[in-house]
Amino acid sequence: MAKAAAQKTSPSAGDKIPNTPQASKEDLLRFYREMVLIRRFEERAGQLYGMGLIGGFCHLYIGQEAVAVGVQESVKQGYDKIITGYRDHGHMLAAGMDPNEVMAELTGRIGGSARGKGGSMHMFDVPTGFYGGHGIVGAQVALGTGLAFAGKYRGDDSVSFVYFGDGAANQGQVYESFNMAQLWKLPAIYIIENNQYAMGTSIERSSSTTELYQRGASFGIPGEQVDGMDVLAVRDAAARAV
Repeated sequence: MAKAAAQKTSPSAGDKIPNTPQASKEDLLRFYREMVLIRRFEERAGQLYGMGLIGGFCHLYIGQEAVAVGVQESVKQGYDKIITGYRDHGHMLAAGMDPNEVMAELTGRIGGSARGKGGSMHMFDVPTGFYGGHGIVGAQVALGTGLAFAGKYRGDDSVSFVYFGDGAANQGQVYESFNMAQLWKLPAIYIIENNQYAMGTSIERSSSTTELYQRGASFGIPGEQVDGMDVLAVRDAAARAV
């Protein structure tokens, strides 16, 4: 869903923020605060990682804040399911996890959400509906499809929000998941955060087509591409998908 674009400047403290047809002043301020929280959290996490205080890997969500915040507006917190890959800090914060617990988990402390055992890539918080952080590329897509299957089987009317990136989009299990999701009409929304690079490999070098939102077309799954730097565009696209 995400697409690189120029970032807009943020309002200064004295600026008046008008209501718009798309969102109220209160909503705009809330979106801004949530995105700033993710940005500042990630900046500090990057500092701690550089100091050797965070073990293992630490994949930051800087630059993609609007995606998690925008999609979260369509999530019924504690009811719907959210699952993502290893670049997961932004999703868990947007879902409502305590930043102090998340940071404690990053630094391996017992006060962390997984008592210091999960680290950056493997946090889990059922009360907020956050089902991980998964370190295996693309694994969350199959797992998220399974969550959608469970929801339909139980008849609880929940939706599974499945995040993955442009690198994971080329994994075979993604297509298997698409097939099963459409075959069984599962309540799953797949969000591709296309930041243009899978580690150091550009999308042009790894994919025969860069229009990733069309990947589900052969299975009858509709797709839509929006600017992942525009929180309102992301919010509206998620609402249409739901």
